Amino acid sequence: MPTPLILPVILCGGSGTRLWPASRESMPKQFTALVSPASSTFQETVRRVGDAASFGRATVITSSDARFIVAEQLAQAGIAADILLEPERRDSAAAVAVAALHAAATAADAVVLIMAADHVIGDTAAFAAAARAAAEGARAGYIMTLGIEPTRPATDYGYIRRGRPLEGDGAACTVARFVEKPDAAGAEALIADGALWNSGYFLFRADVMIAELRAHVPEILEAAEGALAQATRDLDFIRLDASAFSRAPKTSIDYAVMERTTHAGVLPVSFPWSDVGTWDAVWSVLDKDPDGNAVRGRVELLHTRGSLVHSEGEHLTTVVGLDDVVVVTTADAVLVTSKARSGLVKDLVTVLRDKAHPEADAHRRIYRPWGWYQRIDIGERFQVKRIMVTPGGRLSLQKHFHRAEHWVVVRGTAEVTLNGSVALVHENEAIYLPIGAMHRLTNPGKIPLELIEVQVGSYTGEDDIVRVEDIYGR
Repeated sequence: MPTPLILPVILCGGSGTRLWPASRESMPKQFTALVSPASSTFQETVRRVGDAASFGRATVITSSDARFIVAEQLAQAGIAADILLEPERRDSAAAVAVAALHAAATAADAVVLIMAADHVIGDTAAFAAAARAAAEGARAGYIMTLGIEPTRPATDYGYIRRGRPLEGDGAACTVARFVEKPDAAGAEALIADGALWNSGYFLFRADVMIAELRAHVPEILEAAEGALAQATRDLDFIRLDASAFSRAPKTSIDYAVMERTTHAGVLPVSFPWSDVGTWDAVWSVLDKDPDGNAVRGRVELLHTRGSLVHSEGEHLTTVVGLDDVVVVTTADAVLVTSKARSGLVKDLVTVLRDKAHPEADAHRRIYRPWGWYQRIDIGERFQVKRIMVTPGGRLSLQKHFHRAEHWVVVRGTAEVTLNGSVALVHENEAIYLPIGAMHRLTNPGKIPLELIEVQVGSYTGEDDIVRVEDIYGR
């Protein structure tokens, strides 16, 4: 009888504020091409469990706001997955409870692999082999985790002290203790004692995790059960019930179960791994020039060493005479910090939010289920945007009370509905939408549709939209 497949579950709900300004609430780090120029870490994570001989259909647990980004990036990767939508963030324990229950609907003893969407792993084959090995411990009733062999005395990771060896010929052992992030001296002592980094990857039988949740945090399990039982289908997504899910206490799976269970096991692994939680960590996993610099985009350096310079779009970013710094340039914000203190970027984002800077959370390019738009200019009584609509994409049927709009097509063909009439607008053609007119934009073609939108009126805010019909359920 063939060995049952491992069911991967990708937790995809973080905001990644430590990697601001490239990562923001509107487009978190797991969806950006920070490490690989061609793929996001989410896409790399999905591909990592693409071996159909070992892994079953993946499940992605994410926020409602990110649902279309997830769907689009899965389509780009050519991978199908179940997408479950959290109504709000309740930390990892609630998400793992939902994952276990969702898998148990397939088979009570299904082996589940919990993965973060934003980690970087340098050896996919070694990761898959480790997952298969750890799954054996999971099938025997242990809640397994992958413990990374430390390469430095890190103070930004938790540690795992090893216990006795598990039955069998492998290197897996029980967990003697989970240790919080230590200071430098504590990290040195832990490594000397053979402790491992806590990667946050877990493998378990669905029924075992459900039993542990029921024993230690029954209120979280009950909330997850209710959220799934009352879930609704929205297009290709499963929306967890908001009322039931909100009753789950906000806590991590480490605190809820792993530090309490007597069934925790760990498999030591040594493949290259990083949670890319800071800009310093991003620098460490990128290729570097002879001076130790890692660059992305249009960058020129002079007498600069050991630095990360990340430049987005058409901006040219230059650095002269600085060592061990991080410089990040985006369309609307610039970050300059030392690598050593790049972990403080999260605190900076808190300050930006307190002062109501919109750049704290919103990129200039805003993604929507139909594509994206990007502000080009704004002033009193006007705003100019660049809009891209994917093939088959359709904006809502809508109207505005305070602005008129002019659309100029620069690429592709637009199908424009205006007060019930439908017209095709081709490249280098324009159409005028008066204040109060009911209108809709559709891309009926095979290539992306791009247009320039000029808004004129007393108010051009995004909340001046009355949606009458929307295929995306907004």
